[in-house]
Amino acid sequence: MKIVVVNVNTSESMTGIIDEAARHYASAGTEIVTLRPRFGAEAVDCNFESYLSAVAVMDRVVTYGEPYDAIVMAGFGEHGRDGIQELIEQPVFEISEASAHIAMLVGREYSVVTTLQRSVPAIEDRLRLAGLWDRCASVRAGGMSTLDVDEDPVGSVYAIVEEARKAVELDKAEVICLGCAGMAGLEEAITDALGVPVIDGIGAGVRLAEAVVGLGLKTSKISTYAVPEPKRIIAWPLSVALGLSGQSASAGSLLRSSDPLPRIDNQG
Repeated sequence: MKIVVVNVNTSESMTGIIDEAARHYASAGTEIVTLRPRFGAEAVDCNFESYLSAVAVMDRVVTYGEPYDAIVMAGFGEHGRDGIQELIEQPVFEISEASAHIAMLVGREYSVVTTLQRSVPAIEDRLRLAGLWDRCASVRAGGMSTLDVDEDPVGSVYAIVEEARKAVELDKAEVICLGCAGMAGLEEAITDALGVPVIDGIGAGVRLAEAVVGLGLKTSKISTYAVPEPKRIIAWPLSVALGLSGQSASAGSLLRSSDPLPRIDNQG
């Protein structure tokens, strides 16, 4: 089984943290490939950066030329999963949804601890859209940016633990979800401090991907996630059109004619 984990930002160091977490949680025999976008922001902390990352992640997925069994999108509450599901038939997992699903299996209510306050509404919206909001006790922000977590993970632990403590003591959360892919690896510190289960989204996404692939399931193409109708799309994939991918502009989408899905007409 091969799982492709895609960071939503362009940070090399954070991609390394994500890759380490994915390999830590993957079962023996599961191959992990971790990618980062070829364009976009070095950290995703606002709506503009999230929408930009959605295009960048879709681009990175369709220009990855090797076979794989599932995609894990390593951005907590970021846009793009729905688009990727239309472009490929392999199952796609977004880590905020994966975390919430796992959290509800081990506790009644869960809380999310994320980075900046401005990230909270996007996470709330994603959980509502996915039907996972009813058992969310709260979404709390530690006040540090994604770059802060990346550059000073040790210093970020205190803020994260304190917000998690408030979630447990004030909001009555029984499980904590780490609301940023860059927080991977902090589970043990929070569990030791608070005595509650802590869910890392990368681990949740990888393990759910293994389960769904193991069941032989793929994304339903009957309606909502049907492949887009063939039409001219100027400069898609964007990294090909800009010469960032090493492919020629005539290479086209990686939805090949031999795939069960129709290919998208590329116009470089």
